[in-house]
Amino acid sequence: MFNTLVQEHADNDRLRKRDHPMLARNLDNEIDQAEVDALLAACDEGMPLVARYYALKRRLLGYERLYDYDRYAPVFPDLPACSFAEARAIVPDADRASAAGAQASIQINTGGECHLDAVMLRGALEQLDLPQFDLLIGENVGNLVCPADFRLGTHRSILIASVPEGDDKPYKYPGMYRGVDALVINKVDLLPYIPFKMDYFKKGVEALNPGVITFPISCRTSEGLDAWTDWLIAQARKPEKG
Repeated sequence: MFNTLVQEHADNDRLRKRDHPMLARNLDNEIDQAEVDALLAACDEGMPLVARYYALKRRLLGYERLYDYDRYAPVFPDLPACSFAEARAIVPDADRASAAGAQASIQINTGGECHLDAVMLRGALEQLDLPQFDLLIGENVGNLVCPADFRLGTHRSILIASVPEGDDKPYKYPGMYRGVDALVINKVDLLPYIPFKMDYFKKGVEALNPGVITFPISCRTSEGLDAWTDWLIAQARKPEKG
């Protein structure tokens, strides 16, 4: 499987006359190869410092070897826990979720990473009494690059786009739009005031993800929310195979 993906990437580079295997990703990120080379050089230069940090963390934890998931392990696990009631008082998102009727809200610390991964999500799920819930929503980090490369194991993947972001996002960040099961276009009430060409936007989406279901909505005016929530409830009630 890996060899097939590598060969496909090499063929795309050859057909598009790209002279570097990282050029496609650089184009998505709108940066030059020289900038990437400078970043990689800085990372290489700082690697000894990172190695010393993890060597110290390994000793503090009393481990013979650190694994990937140990990067997020607290060094001092006896710190006091924060209850959901306490979290509501300090975390606005949790408070809004509770006010909207959510039974629980778990905050996930990514440890500085630009995305969630399945290991982080599993840690949050272990804090919940799963049989009492009909629907769980995992909100990823809000960028259009990294989350596309890390599957979380969710039943459905949904992308929320926003009119103020611009109509060119499917063309700049194809990876995010290619793999979703549904697309929500929020803040459509701003269309009269922002140069956002909906036809152009949808054309880019359709080229990447043919037939993907799309919900133009406005949380401010409630436009389109009934169709969106009806679909979401239907997905929650749909039995999964396997």
